Amino acid sequence: MHLESSAENYAFRDQVRAFLAENLSEELREAGRLTTSIISDHDASQAWQKVLYRQGWAAPSWPREHGGTGWTPMQQHIFAVECALADVPIVTPTGLAMVGPAIMGHGNDEQKAHYLPRILSAEDNWCQGYSEPGSGSDLASLQTRAVPDGEDYLINGSKIWTTNAHNANRMFCLVRTSNEGKPQEGISFILIDMASPGIRVEPIITLAGNHELNQVFFEDVRVPRENLVGAENDGWTVAKYLLEFERGGRAWGARLRGAHNRLSAIAEARGLTARAAFARALADLEVRLTAMEYTEHRVIADIVASGRPGPASSLLKLQAATVMQGIDELAVDAVAYYAAPHQPAARQPGSNVEPIGEPDGVAVMARYLDQRARSIAGGTNEIQRNIMAKLVLGM
Repeated sequence: MHLESSAENYAFRDQVRAFLAENLSEELREAGRLTTSIISDHDASQAWQKVLYRQGWAAPSWPREHGGTGWTPMQQHIFAVECALADVPIVTPTGLAMVGPAIMGHGNDEQKAHYLPRILSAEDNWCQGYSEPGSGSDLASLQTRAVPDGEDYLINGSKIWTTNAHNANRMFCLVRTSNEGKPQEGISFILIDMASPGIRVEPIITLAGNHELNQVFFEDVRVPRENLVGAENDGWTVAKYLLEFERGGRAWGARLRGAHNRLSAIAEARGLTARAAFARALADLEVRLTAMEYTEHRVIADIVASGRPGPASSLLKLQAATVMQGIDELAVDAVAYYAAPHQPAARQPGSNVEPIGEPDGVAVMARYLDQRARSIAGGTNEIQRNIMAKLVLGM
């Protein structure tokens, strides 16, 4: 693996830094700094994506033919790293990083022509309809049913833990279209207009006080059969392809490096780095973070070689989740009792609510509580270990 920087990469990095300095407002930086979950404030996320769209940088990993940048994997990584270190708001990944690649890889020409430009411009906002009540981590056991009815499917069922459904006007959804054969063989991948009659979205407020999750109910929802991506009953293939992009390619190293830097600053300001036990814990996180960054480089090398992240993205997701949780846990220790007050209003971008304690600690507890879910979200740690055992280690 050779990922050493070239003069061209240094020049590209400088170009990205200049763009961020000119276009990233302090309001958007604040929204990025106050992000406590996998998504930032919706308005800030939308505003930043539109800035990137005007620059032609909204989809770094997309090919030029579909409106992307055509950047090399290393340029994509450099861009993601600089954005993470500059505290940009997180652009909601469900459209650009998930369903977009799925449509490019498995959609027909009409679907590509219609949806991809709308994803780029942020005209369409997407949510993911995968998990269901009672299914746990066994996605193949899903029961939301799509029954052919003329030119439509008639959909009934429910999806849960649906991130950003309250802001989305589109959903990519796994539905059961057959009970024959293996459970995976009866699943289809379909695109749904969230304004369709019969759809109800109910909020789920997390322990952190965030409204990022929802439960979505379908009651006799009509969806045109032309919204099917790939072949009927072959949605599992599309879903596996998409999950590679969900689990890799997010500059986890830079995001966690920024979080580790924030933790170090909090600890330094409180004199905690002089305490041996705290200093050892901070150093242990540094070692684990560095190892995760090398894993990220291996995933980039896989992308260079094959054009897709591959099963090593599961290793990256697992490492990132555990390091992130370790950083957040130690940050709570550092802020101590000032982490306890529940002040969701104080961590809203533009808020004039005076935080209890120092401003650097206002989002610490919310991050800790939210990131406990990283062991489950996007595929549980146990599922990631199974993937690695089978596809990486050959067990």
